[in-house]
Amino acid sequence: MNNFRLVNLLITLLFLSVSAMAQQPGSITGKITTSDGHNAAFVSVKLIGTPFGATTNEKGDYEINKVNPGKYTIRVSAIGLSPQEKTAEVTESASTKVDFVLRENLSTLEEVNISTNAKRYKVDQPSSSLRLNQPLLEIPQNIQIVTSSALADQQIISMSDGLIRNVSGAVRLEHWGDLYTNITMRGSQIQALRNGFNVVSSYWGPLTEDMSFVDHIEFVKGPAGFMVSNGDPSGLYNVVTKKPTGQEKGQLSLTTGSFGLYRAEVDLDGKLNKSGKLLYRLNLAGQNKKSFRDYESNNRYSIAPVVSYQIDDKTKLTAEYALQHAAMTNVGSFYVFATDGYAKLPRNFTQVAPGLPLTKINDHSLFLNLTHEINDNWKITAAASYFNYQQNGSSMWPTKVNDNGTLIRNVGIWDAKSEMTMAQGFINGTVVTGAVRHRILAGFDLGNKNYFADWGQSHDLDTEASPFDNSNPNYGVPSNGFPQFDRSLNLEARATIAGGVISQEYSSLYAQDELGFIDNKLRLTLAGRYTYVKQFYFGSTSGKKFTPRAGLSYTIDSQTSVYGLYDQSFVPQTAGRLLNGGAVKPITGNNVEFGIKKDWGKNGSWNTTLAVYRILKNNEAQAEPNPQNINNPKYFLLGQKRAQGIEFDIRGEIISGLTLTANYALTDSRVNKVGSDVPSDLAIAKGDIVPGYAKHTTNAWLSYKLQNGVLKGTGISAGFTHLANRETDSWSESDVRLPNYFKVDGGLFWENSKLRLNANVFNIFDKYLYTGSYYSWLKSFYWQAEAPRNYRLSLSYKF
Repeated sequence: MNNFRLVNLLITLLFLSVSAMAQQPGSITGKITTSDGHNAAFVSVKLIGTPFGATTNEKGDYEINKVNPGKYTIRVSAIGLSPQEKTAEVTESASTKVDFVLRENLSTLEEVNISTNAKRYKVDQPSSSLRLNQPLLEIPQNIQIVTSSALADQQIISMSDGLIRNVSGAVRLEHWGDLYTNITMRGSQIQALRNGFNVVSSYWGPLTEDMSFVDHIEFVKGPAGFMVSNGDPSGLYNVVTKKPTGQEKGQLSLTTGSFGLYRAEVDLDGKLNKSGKLLYRLNLAGQNKKSFRDYESNNRYSIAPVVSYQIDDKTKLTAEYALQHAAMTNVGSFYVFATDGYAKLPRNFTQVAPGLPLTKINDHSLFLNLTHEINDNWKITAAASYFNYQQNGSSMWPTKVNDNGTLIRNVGIWDAKSEMTMAQGFINGTVVTGAVRHRILAGFDLGNKNYFADWGQSHDLDTEASPFDNSNPNYGVPSNGFPQFDRSLNLEARATIAGGVISQEYSSLYAQDELGFIDNKLRLTLAGRYTYVKQFYFGSTSGKKFTPRAGLSYTIDSQTSVYGLYDQSFVPQTAGRLLNGGAVKPITGNNVEFGIKKDWGKNGSWNTTLAVYRILKNNEAQAEPNPQNINNPKYFLLGQKRAQGIEFDIRGEIISGLTLTANYALTDSRVNKVGSDVPSDLAIAKGDIVPGYAKHTTNAWLSYKLQNGVLKGTGISAGFTHLANRETDSWSESDVRLPNYFKVDGGLFWENSKLRLNANVFNIFDKYLYTGSYYSWLKSFYWQAEAPRNYRLSLSYKF
């Protein structure tokens, strides 16, 4: 009997086991959206107490399979955002649907996801500092974003270091070394912004940002009435700095390279209290960097702490500071002058005088940002910034260049100070009226900028009897000795005497409504901005103007949109004295643009943008071709300039492991109307080319990483830049044009979850590459050579 009971028990247990094993698992699916109705991509979904989870795709959908029947708690979260939880019961062989609506809007969600996005080269949403609350695919304008992954893979360490190859039509025909970025696009120099603030206080600024504290850079093509009150119609770039993510993590990077490059970076990210409401980010960097030219160096360090405090569930305060210190060779050491044409001297030739003091710069910036969610549909942002730039140094230009290869080198003092205080406030919201959805943006901008520069003292290093000889250079003590500049007066007093005082005050109000029709497939943007500007530079001027903006965008399918745009701009100029003695007028301009944007591949892993545009620009000041003072020339108003062209960009992961950034731009910039005060000796006529760009620019960067096998994580990359039909940077009487430019770079890398080893070789074919122009007042060509074949080797460790 006992044996029978035992056998019966065993049979019963076996039956129950088989029955349990026979139970078919179920699944959990759902969709996550944001409070403003957008799909929430790349959000983490987790079953609490189990190893199961998922991440939402581009459409906000998720799916967790092979879940045994039972009750579960589901948590959804994104870094830096409050998680949400729901309870669900999974039944056998059934799919349980659980949807979530995050109270965060899309701009907030994308901003915190930007650093964890699996798309290394492609971003779908601009930063909140651009003020727009919508995906790039829906914005009726060409906006390109260079990600932190692209910066790291290409070993870009400053704004002037190969960055522009990632954007169609961007060139730097006048390098200024690594002092100022000065990017030209769509036929003009574009404005420089940092975290949404215009940081240009004079033509020469700002100091190039070190990439150690930069998260990504946004390039906005054409006027940006939604963005700035005094932006150029050709566009702008916005440097977005790193912010705390809420993760406890860090990274240490070491880089070495040709010509004495040694560099270290530290990136620390974490919490300052247990609740996670108080977060921090600290980025430190230091480098020693010499040059392929003798007697030239550029040593820098930067310190950039950021602290954010989540005051409550809806209010957040962020404060950040950055100090950049630079000690570099005299400005102008990059230039070489000769009368017999470009590049007639060895690539590493220099005309610098060893023994001149280094130019030293301290660049301070401070940002405060306060955001508050009024409710699920409305968010308000207030921000303020302060910039303090101090420069103590000099610049070197020749007084005279002779046909026999000799010249008189001249050193001019260049002490400068810039102070800028700016504030902005704006509100984003969503309203539905009947079948129309409104995306509202409204706000104000205020700013005060002051620039002081002493360039009123100069000294010839050489004498007529003993000039500097290009064929037999003397790098000892110059024949006329070194300068002894008088700095007994304060900088403001010296700048007043030298005519180097520039000030600007501005204020503006703007409003924008994007009306969405047919389930938001058709979007009409109507906007306007009123701007008032007062400035001083050799006299006071002021101006005010209302600038409208109208855009139309249509979503053909979930991955394709077409758009058209009309936008105006109003730009005060820092040009000083006019040749005819008249007042410098603000630039007015407009942009007409049409384009098509398309996401390709699984989950939109790569994207293409094709745009055509025409820009009209009125009253642009041009420097006289024969100035008596190169640092402080007189100007004339060109009249009207017309720039038009075609731009094509492609970026993202084409197939698994293969990423591509490539672009092409055709740019044509010509005189459309001749101004009344254009000097007659220049003989400028309608249809003449306006200097300062390349007609054809083509770039590519291709990278492939092995996804499996013993060599998993190993990769190869290569890229090129080609500039054709380059125009010189200034009006001149010389018909000699710069030759076409072609540069090839490439490298190898290996990485895992903790380590990354990256090696790149630049200018692989060792070409003599340069930019330059012709100075009519010197009757001389000048050029700046780029480095010969060189390498960089980086090792990064994540902890």
